[in-house]
Amino acid sequence: MERIGVAARGALLVLSYLVMLVAGTLGWVPVFAVAGLAAVVGEFALSRWSPPSDLLLEKVGLNRGYRQLSRDLATVLLVAATVRLTAIEVTWLLILPAVVWVIAVFSGALNTMIDRRNPISALVRNIELGPIRSAPRPPQWASDLAGVPLAVANVLLIPAAVVAAVQDDVAPVLVVGAVAAVAAAAVGAIIALTWLRGRGTGKSPVLPVLQRWLDSYRPEVALYFAGPAKDVYQANMWLAPTEALNQRGIVLMRSREAFLELADTRLPVVCVPAGVDFMNLELGTVRAALYAANVGANIHMLREPGMKHVFVGHGDSDKQASVNPYSKVYDEVWVAGLAGRERYARAGVGVRDEDIVEIGRPQLAGVHTFGARAEDRPFTVLYAPTWEGWLDDDPYHTSVVLMGERIVKGLLATSPTVRLIYKPHPLTGSRSKEAKAAHERIVSLVRAAGGDVDATSLDGPGHRVVTGRVPALFDCFNQTDLLISDVSSVVSDFVQSQRPYVVANPSGLPEDEFRREFPTSRAAYLLSVDCGELEKILALTRTGDDPMTEARRELKTYLLGPAEANPMDRFQEEIGRLCR
Repeated sequence: MERIGVAARGALLVLSYLVMLVAGTLGWVPVFAVAGLAAVVGEFALSRWSPPSDLLLEKVGLNRGYRQLSRDLATVLLVAATVRLTAIEVTWLLILPAVVWVIAVFSGALNTMIDRRNPISALVRNIELGPIRSAPRPPQWASDLAGVPLAVANVLLIPAAVVAAVQDDVAPVLVVGAVAAVAAAAVGAIIALTWLRGRGTGKSPVLPVLQRWLDSYRPEVALYFAGPAKDVYQANMWLAPTEALNQRGIVLMRSREAFLELADTRLPVVCVPAGVDFMNLELGTVRAALYAANVGANIHMLREPGMKHVFVGHGDSDKQASVNPYSKVYDEVWVAGLAGRERYARAGVGVRDEDIVEIGRPQLAGVHTFGARAEDRPFTVLYAPTWEGWLDDDPYHTSVVLMGERIVKGLLATSPTVRLIYKPHPLTGSRSKEAKAAHERIVSLVRAAGGDVDATSLDGPGHRVVTGRVPALFDCFNQTDLLISDVSSVVSDFVQSQRPYVVANPSGLPEDEFRREFPTSRAAYLLSVDCGELEKILALTRTGDDPMTEARRELKTYLLGPAEANPMDRFQEEIGRLCR
């Protein structure tokens, strides 16, 4: 259904341009005015709210440039069909819109040449590279307008053409066309002058300077992340453990957008987007490369022979993603505990048992293991569902769609009251419009209950919706008396706290089968799709008379390793082994 909606929105926009062309040719002024307004509003709406529709039109050869050309042609046709014109007026009617297009084309070409002259070959953080001479660049706003976007200046010809048709006078179109041409010429002049100033400037020397810094810093451990910005949370969870190592660490990234979204860190961070540039870096001092995600661009690091390549992932869970066959390309796969080792053995995806290392979860060092509930705050329930997953036709991957509202309504209606923290997965709603809509309804419920729906702090007694990077999930753990989640790494990590937790069972699997298929639920209370067990679970866990306490203690050892072992020490020990 979502694909149909994307195609329908694109088709409606194309239809508005077709109507403009027909109306312009036949001189139907009211129809042209309505279609022109629809086209302008539609372009804005697609770019703002439906980028997939815009992408679809580009794929079928109806990109924005062609659409803008048809808009300007329709405008000229309307004036020619409704206004009595002299030969000189016809000439200017054709020349003025064309001037804007000529300037747009050449400014785009020059801007591309400027970019190639001075490419953004590397971005750095917490690194002092010293002064680097670079070719001049135009102001960002001028660079953004150069090329096809500059032709948007002709959009004002639409209302001018309608006025001209009504008044039988071409003057409004010529005046607006002249203004558009002058505005385009100003942008074009800025781009051209910048290009002239930079003649003779070679490529940016950032990479050689960066290489000299790497040679002097001599990093031993590299946290490598080549995923997109939306997945940068996967790298964020390994920043603190890497910072705490005795060895010199570095973060290597491949996406400029992800680099900008990376959490604060004391580690030096290097982002080299181009594969060729990255592979030309000399990283001979690195002994251990840590990978938080399985993505194609990992190959540019995996080809380095002088280091050990270790998949550390972004959380152990019972999901299929936690036993990806891609994992066998690494020298070692590090898991939290015995559960991770057995998970790979059951999956039979080619990862050898001797290549699996149990290190615990060093990120959990800051998660408090609670005894009795803290008395200085209300009983707090954290609802932290996972997202809908890559297969958006799986209705049971997340509880948000089938159970989310029912869970939240039940918690908000509980007496005595509880405090709710709602922290969905960062990707919730990114693939499923049903999940996105359910999430928005949950946020509305919390807002109606007086909660803070843009929370950046957990201080205070009220409800919270946490969708940003701060507070972090583990900060939420430390405020939580009861977790409600799905089959995900959230459950595995929360077991560190030894607090009670609930796993949603939207598929309605029998309890024995559910616990057998998803071992992380062995010490959980299960919640069926009607949430009928919620009231009883709250009553049991609020009184402190919790029958699952011993089961959680045993499960913690199975999932995260021996209770007496410090996971950060284990992490450091294994890193030290690789670096030796």
